[in-house]
Amino acid sequence: MTTAVRVSEDLVREARLFGAVDSRSVTGQIEHWARVGKCAEENPDLTYRLIKDILIGIEELEQGQSTEYRFG
Repeated sequence: MTTAVRVSEDLVREARLFGAVDSRSVTGQIEHWARVGKCAEENPDLTYRLIKDILIGIEELEQGQSTEYRFG
């Protein structure tokens, strides 16, 4: 489901700039920030790096790129 949301021009300008670095659209960059921000609010003790690694791991699982962890 898609919903139109009004955001400031400053946010759009920053999203365009940051999104270009990772080849994301403005919408994609704002969604990325929202996803990371939501995780940070739900898990205030996690660092940005750890949140990003977790999101990468989830994406790898969804794309079937997981491997079994072997202890020892």
